[in-house]
Amino acid sequence: MSDSSYSARPRRPLVRPGFDPATQPWVVANDSLPAVPASLLTPDRLRGTLNQPSTWTLELSRDNDLRYPGREGTPVPAAVLIPLVTRDDGVHIMLTQRAAHLHDHAGQISFPGGRIETSDPTPVAAALREAQEETGLPEDHVEVLGSMPPYLTATGFSIIPVVSLVRPGFELAPDAFEVAEVFEVPLSFLMDPANHRLYEARLDDGRVRNYYGMPYGKHFIWGATAGMLRNLYHLLRHGLQPR
Repeated sequence: MSDSSYSARPRRPLVRPGFDPATQPWVVANDSLPAVPASLLTPDRLRGTLNQPSTWTLELSRDNDLRYPGREGTPVPAAVLIPLVTRDDGVHIMLTQRAAHLHDHAGQISFPGGRIETSDPTPVAAALREAQEETGLPEDHVEVLGSMPPYLTATGFSIIPVVSLVRPGFELAPDAFEVAEVFEVPLSFLMDPANHRLYEARLDDGRVRNYYGMPYGKHFIWGATAGMLRNLYHLLRHGLQPR
């Protein structure tokens, strides 16, 4: 999305968490759940998983009722691409760190994506367009597997995650206005609940906000991105049963 697109769109109130999400109290959120075996996280096994009947429970954002002021009302439709890159050493998830000056989710780790524009025929088209605009990921390297249920955020977005396989050999050209960094995390790391933390932050008005976090090296994956990864875990745990 270009700088001009941002300036032409009416701005909603600026919001920031009001706390340091990485330093709040936390517990491991595995609930004795098993990791998805790395041996099952292969392109052939991942294909078709989203077409199976749903046997898992969607974990919506735990703070849907804690909308930021000015972000109440009908959520803004959005879509993100969950790019599963098929590397020689296994499947990795591509993530971005958003630029620090952005109006929404500044500096946070996210999937490439954004608002669904009126020119987008489908949420899938929006996710592919945004991924190309933000990172330069060429669409001809992307194989869309399917979409997950919408994820609602405290910032007032209803996000449709579009899961895809990405064939290697591409060259990225990140948009410096929107993206500070593009990096990858092994899918096996993120599909292990032992690496999922449930944080609790006490707000100034006395309310409590709970959110997932998944630290990886210097990166702190939290909020909506971590919540969608948690849902992806449930999807794959139930869909990738050993044969």
